Amino acid sequence: MNAPGSDRSGEAARDAFLGSLAARDASPHTSRAYATGVTRFLDWLTEHPEDGRDWTDPSRRQLRAFLSALDADGLARRSISSRLAALRSFYRYARRQGWVTGDPWGAVTTPRLPRRLPSVLDIGEVEQILDAVGGSRARRSLSAGSRAADPSDPLTLRDRAIVETAYGAGLRISELAGARLSDLDLRRGELRVLGKGRKERAGLLGRPAVEALTIYLADGRPRLREHAFGADPGILFLNNAGDPLSVRGLRYRIDRLFRMAGVSEGSTPHTLRHSFASHLLEGGADLRVVQELLGHESLATTQIYTHVSPARLRSAYRDAHPRSTIGPRQHQP
Repeated sequence: MNAPGSDRSGEAARDAFLGSLAARDASPHTSRAYATGVTRFLDWLTEHPEDGRDWTDPSRRQLRAFLSALDADGLARRSISSRLAALRSFYRYARRQGWVTGDPWGAVTTPRLPRRLPSVLDIGEVEQILDAVGGSRARRSLSAGSRAADPSDPLTLRDRAIVETAYGAGLRISELAGARLSDLDLRRGELRVLGKGRKERAGLLGRPAVEALTIYLADGRPRLREHAFGADPGILFLNNAGDPLSVRGLRYRIDRLFRMAGVSEGSTPHTLRHSFASHLLEGGADLRVVQELLGHESLATTQIYTHVSPARLRSAYRDAHPRSTIGPRQHQP
């Protein structure tokens, strides 16, 4: 196959590569990240040429110098790893097209990332969040100077459905924002969503989520659409103007609910998904089942949730170890 452009330029190869990502329905976030990573490297090669070398055959010295430049720019190890992932994908594509003979980045070691356990809410904190959006104790004061939302307000009905769905099905914020009415089956307790890589899966909904969605669809969503212009977009969650609630809008609302409930320290909207996975495993769910429910391609991604809480460690130790009794044993005559 011929190279893109008579001079086989890196820019033309990059554009073809990005076009291939779009053809595979890569997410906008992935496309932007890969475009940034590849463009940064091609620009750096232009600024630091080496005799007889171009983008198709950079030297090991150039690769090491580029990594040093990223480090000097103050990029975190996670960001550097993201740039390397973009470049490896770009060169694999170029090799398949016959534009390069190998992957120069194949032998480069990815920086080791710090292993951080995800932030997880306990069940009581989940209840606090639900109280903040009109739960069973919704009329009590939640914190100094704040009160629970009006449980009959359409935005309150929507917010409760969002939290119950996010936690009940372990969905990403992007999956919540893209959920459509046609993808919801309340009778079966399922919501079909498009995850990373445009892969479809069914999120399972428990009774509280089904009840919250039923009330929202009957009394909340129609009222949000009352003053909206244009045809109904068919998106499940709407903003106060009756239009689709964006990812940014969802993040803002969930962050606000966390603050109202007093659980904002170290928590993000993704914490609800982390909590979903951790609570399933603590309840005895099989790791591969959790992998399927989360939509993880690799089981290794799911294994980060296998961390054990100190309370469970202590309980298991007490129950299983023959010398687990705290303090001296009484002498038996």
